[in-house]
Amino acid sequence: MGVDLGTQSVRALAVTDGGEVLGRGAAPLTGHRDGDRHEQLPADWWEGAVTALRRALRTVPAARVRGVAVCGTSGTVLLTDRAGEPLTPALMYDDGRAAAEARRAQEAGAEVWRTLGHRIQPTWALAKLVRLTAEYGGTGGARVCHQADFVTTRLVGGPVPTDSSHALKTGYDLHTRSWPTAVHDRLGLAGLDFPAVVAPGTELGTVCRAAADRTGLAEGTPVVAGMTDGCAAQLGSGAWEIGQWNTVLGTTLVLKGVTRTPLHDPAGVLYNHLAPDGNWLPGGASSVGAGALTHAFPGADLGHLDRLAAHREPAGAVAYPLVSRGERFPFLAAGAEPLMLGVPADDADRYAALLQGVALAERLCLAYVRYLGAPVEGPVTFTGGATRSGYWNQLRADILGRTARVPAHTDSALGMAVLAARGVTGGSAPRGMVRIRTVLEPRPRVGARFAGPFATLVDALETRGWLPPAVAAHAREHG
Repeated sequence: MGVDLGTQSVRALAVTDGGEVLGRGAAPLTGHRDGDRHEQLPADWWEGAVTALRRALRTVPAARVRGVAVCGTSGTVLLTDRAGEPLTPALMYDDGRAAAEARRAQEAGAEVWRTLGHRIQPTWALAKLVRLTAEYGGTGGARVCHQADFVTTRLVGGPVPTDSSHALKTGYDLHTRSWPTAVHDRLGLAGLDFPAVVAPGTELGTVCRAAADRTGLAEGTPVVAGMTDGCAAQLGSGAWEIGQWNTVLGTTLVLKGVTRTPLHDPAGVLYNHLAPDGNWLPGGASSVGAGALTHAFPGADLGHLDRLAAHREPAGAVAYPLVSRGERFPFLAAGAEPLMLGVPADDADRYAALLQGVALAERLCLAYVRYLGAPVEGPVTFTGGATRSGYWNQLRADILGRTARVPAHTDSALGMAVLAARGVTGGSAPRGMVRIRTVLEPRPRVGARFAGPFATLVDALETRGWLPPAVAAHAREHG
């Protein structure tokens, strides 16, 4: 059983070793956005997980569930008391208010971050912890809690270790396998209780009686340490070999691949997760994504708009459709704002520009990892909620100029089911758990139409000082 704590919903998926989905469930989530602020109530995550699990178990006997793992959004953090009850709201993955705190954290741990190839960003959990302790005060002994930790704590019935994937943006050193306590001291975080850290796939405990009563899971079911949602999507994509890449397109866009060693990024916008098999998962999270569509066209028939957009290739304008202010990948620009270069002819043209803009940003992300020397081999895999649009999938393949694979199940919850299988068996996850639904070949004649818009976008990003000149030059030549 995999559980995915997303931005807009909690999803649960029960999957066999052969990839058959026996049960699924979902529950909506809401939050509060105001400028750079984005918060959710942690209690809503647990109630959503309870609902999603119960719905998934309507078609699966609880006794058949051999393990459960949970993923959450990367960088989402809060403080709890020792029993796991919230002391603060949860600052979500894209809450960007901690800009000053990020600068302090970067300076306080400059040598550590240089070794790790990190640059602490305002959306990272470490910067948010500095803000939370300053804003709420009196948090001596408060426990650091990531989004997935909040739910696993309730499943097990008490505080549990976190996993190294969720801990990464809180400053955890994957090379020394330790928290940088000296940096914490400099930032005034010494009074916080940072949890023990384990590898993804490690058993955290078993479902307690109270959680069994609420969720429908059997008491004693193993609970396995998860990963962030981007890593979960990577596991669920089946892109497990060196040089393979997966893009998760939901509210925002996440790109992640597989390398033998960590990928060094002097700019610090790309970071490296450690995979359960010992390889590395370099990648980054952009603030571009499908959330721009739902914001611009609330309640619209997107299928109808897809059909109209098919006649606007390319659109009359070029977009960089940020969901919120500031960009994190493939460049760092706290002041970046959504771009619409040109004036769309009508709503259909505007919609087409947004679809194409996301794909152009995706192309720039792949160009960036190649700029850093990463291998990009074989097809790219598409996962995330946006893969429901067959038109958009083909458009993305065309603009990328690469073969694309779409798994039968593109939810990050599948990746957590894969990790749960690995955790409870102690070996490799069964490859049969991931089934490919569609293979899309790029259409060169269509892709050629977007060479101009891509160059226009790269020029605009460089002119505004957001995209470094060397990266822009590489994108123009090799992107």
